[in-house]
Amino acid sequence: MKNQWITFFTGKVLVKVEGQGIERFINEMTRSKIAVWQVKRMGEQTFTFYLSLNDLHNFRRAVRKFGCRVTFLRGQGSPFLWKRALKNSGFLLGGISFFVMILLLSNMVWGISIKGASPQTQYEIEKQLQEMGIKKGKFQFSIPDVESIQRELSNRMNNITWVGVELKGTTYHFQVVEKNEPETAEEIGARNLVAEQKAVIKEVFVEEGMPMVEVNDHVQKGQLLVSGLIGKEDQEKKEAVSAKGVIRGEVWYITKVELPLETDFEVFSGDEKVKHYISFGKFRLPIWGWGKIDYKKSIDEQDEHKLKFLKWELPLTYTEKTVREKEDVTRKYSRKEAVITAKELARNNLKAELPEDAEVTGEKILHEQIENGKVRLNVHFKVIEDIAVGQPIIQGD
Repeated sequence: MKNQWITFFTGKVLVKVEGQGIERFINEMTRSKIAVWQVKRMGEQTFTFYLSLNDLHNFRRAVRKFGCRVTFLRGQGSPFLWKRALKNSGFLLGGISFFVMILLLSNMVWGISIKGASPQTQYEIEKQLQEMGIKKGKFQFSIPDVESIQRELSNRMNNITWVGVELKGTTYHFQVVEKNEPETAEEIGARNLVAEQKAVIKEVFVEEGMPMVEVNDHVQKGQLLVSGLIGKEDQEKKEAVSAKGVIRGEVWYITKVELPLETDFEVFSGDEKVKHYISFGKFRLPIWGWGKIDYKKSIDEQDEHKLKFLKWELPLTYTEKTVREKEDVTRKYSRKEAVITAKELARNNLKAELPEDAEVTGEKILHEQIENGKVRLNVHFKVIEDIAVGQPIIQGD
């Protein structure tokens, strides 16, 4: 008996043979290596048996030598199934189209639910999701995974403490915890304003308290700028208040920076190729993006999404693989270019440490040196900033 799977794919035919000398005819087929199986006697001169579709041509040639009547009862196997399917191609295409349509609809976003947020915060979240490409009608495999969505949304929203993201079926569920920042009046006790560091006074604005310095005065760190004790000079006991004001002074900073004259690093060339696969276990079927990638250096990024059919998760994975080309670049500076770049670097480093309202008004290179392939600078900066800090007034002062 032939292997059932092989005969299913190659096809088989049920044959009825009638006439005299059928036994000699079957023996002749055996000598001609024409395989038959499930031979049954239906009468004194009638047999039925199965014949491989591949042997049909040799069978017809052999049967001509015998005076037998041959009837082909039915064909079985994939060739005959395919032939029947082609006869009913409308139903076949309709079935395939229906399956593909349900598969696509099952992997689209049809709902976005946001809970725990005020109407204003919900509007802001929806706006951010639109910018991130998360909206109804988008395919799920073109959207980042839930961890990436949660991380990106947390970085974009400053008024939420936590956001949870969950994908259920075709709906994204967002659970939001907003920041609770009750506005409480700041209670400040009696205090003076003193200099935080050495400076030359440039602006004096006192809201409450008695100013003790004027414009162009040189002050040292800890020197009294605005007194929280107010009253007449001859008055023994003065009123203690919380001194308030802005005292802007010119402060000096020296920033040291070094910069290599020659640096090797890797950059993306801007050229990239995207491949799409449908994976089943370790087997990968490419569906878009064929051809060999011949980049000398590259980095691969893969985004995987499980495919679903209605509410069931299929053992199929859609994979989008992005291959980005990298190239080695050597950056070289002349002495003049290195000094200019180093000054800019020193300025940016200083600004990162200064308050937002501080203003850099001048700069000067104090020391310049090139050694071991590096330029080293000491840069002097003039900065105008608020130098006043509070100092509590202790009873008895």
